[in-house]
Amino acid sequence: MSEQLVPVEVLLVEDDPGDVLMTREAFADHKLRNHLNVVSDGVEALAYLRGEGEYVGAPRPDLILLDLNLPRRDGREVLREVKRRIPIVVLTTSEAEEDVLRSYDLHANAYITKPVDFDRFVAVVRHIDDFFVTVARLPGQ
Repeated sequence: MSEQLVPVEVLLVEDDPGDVLMTREAFADHKLRNHLNVVSDGVEALAYLRGEGEYVGAPRPDLILLDLNLPRRDGREVLREVKRRIPIVVLTTSEAEEDVLRSYDLHANAYITKPVDFDRFVAVVRHIDDFFVTVARLPGQ
């Protein structure tokens, strides 16, 4: 992997504490220098992206990792409302073809089903990082 000049701001929208922990561990295991910010539901995600409430002054994410099955407002609603030039990777347990199609219809950049095995999960996060951070050019980078 080539050296990153600037760490990337990643927003993880995930309500499962175990998945948040695995993502944090995957970042640490892969020695990713990216900044991982976490919110636990769709309402918080939209407030974060709008810089509202406790998220005033929060860094603009360069990449969003979005679960679909969230409390209060689900990931589909977040996708529908996000009108920004921020790549969004849907990282969810759902394998339903309807969810895949709907996510892409709502302009998700990628749809990935979360592996339950930790090593495979780490590999998925590493591949996301390798592509979206190292290979692809993100807006504003």
